[in-house]
Amino acid sequence: MSEQPLSDVLTAAPVVAHVVRNGFVESVHHGTAVVTGPDGEVLLEVGDSSGPVLPRSSSKPIQAVAMVRSGLATDGRLLALGCSSHSGEDFHLAGAREILGGAGLTEMDLQNTPDYPLDEKARIAWVAAGHPKQSIAQNCSGKHSSMLATCVAAGWDTATYRDPEHPLQQAITQAVLDLTGGPVSAVAIDGCGAPIHAVPLVGLARAFGRIAGATDGPEAKVARAICEYPEYLGGTDRDVTKLIAGVPGLVAKDGAESVYAVGLADGRGVAVKIADGGARARGPLLAAVLRRIGVDQEEALAALEQEPVLGHGQPVGAVVPVGV
Repeated sequence: MSEQPLSDVLTAAPVVAHVVRNGFVESVHHGTAVVTGPDGEVLLEVGDSSGPVLPRSSSKPIQAVAMVRSGLATDGRLLALGCSSHSGEDFHLAGAREILGGAGLTEMDLQNTPDYPLDEKARIAWVAAGHPKQSIAQNCSGKHSSMLATCVAAGWDTATYRDPEHPLQQAITQAVLDLTGGPVSAVAIDGCGAPIHAVPLVGLARAFGRIAGATDGPEAKVARAICEYPEYLGGTDRDVTKLIAGVPGLVAKDGAESVYAVGLADGRGVAVKIADGGARARGPLLAAVLRRIGVDQEEALAALEQEPVLGHGQPVGAVVPVGV
């Protein structure tokens, strides 16, 4: 496969964070951030948010909207799990099995990449019990269980559900276009094996604003599930869980390669992308943007900033957002 040209989002992105050690700037991170209003207008922009990015797991609430549109009947905690990159705790795995069982399926039907749980304690317990890498333990098993359940509800083939031409994936493509405003400039394969769509960063922000601000329909159902069960979207100790739980009406989803998207109850959307893909600057940048637009729940925002710079095991600095 030939390599696509680098997006301006990556090559021309401004510096958005300094890594400071004892007052000395030892590294910088480049990135892009954008805030959109209820009508999709750009309210705040750092860098050029019109260039395409792969949202990775930040796409999951959008994908869940497509599944609900197509007949997925789960609600509450199980729908939140369908939007998740879960930590692999016992209740996450039990939920994924419940989704599968409700559709008359088993773990053998899952096609996401086998892995260990994300959460350190859960991973240690899993390995200590002698379990190998398994699809049910991988962080996307809630999404894949929900994809399979959607196929059963719609009468679609379950063996080929990851194929980009499958009716499920076509429905997801349409939801991505509807909610982001498009365009979709590329379709790639995500880490879990499912298709993922490249969209402008500003489109990702608009999609989250539309989901969080919805008052009815599949978008509102997805938003309500995430807000009511944030521990199913992330995990007990995850910053995304604490952010959702700490800000009423907020919908959020973290993604690989340093993407983070947020929707607020008033219809505003936020999306950030760190150009080098390293996660340590993502949280501090997002916290700075949220403060800038008036989100003042400090405990929830502080959870995004737990990226200490250590010297001899002790904090000697921080990742400091700049230009926001």
